[in-house]
Amino acid sequence: DLYLVFIGLLILILGVMIGVAFLTLLERKVLGYIQIRKGPNKLGMMGIMQPFSDAIKLFTKEQTYPNYSNYFCYYFSPVISFLMSLLIWMLIPYYFNMISFNLG
Repeated sequence: DLYLVFIGLLILILGVMIGVAFLTLLERKVLGYIQIRKGPNKLGMMGIMQPFSDAIKLFTKEQTYPNYSNYFCYYFSPVISFLMSLLIWMLIPYYFNMISFNLG
């Protein structure tokens, strides 16, 4: 029974990954037509091999790690940046209300 659950989960993950790959291909083709250029039609017949080539490129990339840096800042800077931008977008309406209140 555990084997069937594992095989079902594997098939589900594989299906989602292939679906995302071909939706990315569709997006790239549509953007190519919008921008009046060829798009990803170079690899294989009608660009069918492009998602697989993108996956191979993604999995063979080398991850670089900063040796002499602060790991906390390196790994959590996107989170801190997102929180700061969220805070700014929450404060802008109050700032404009204060300006219009003082002008009135």
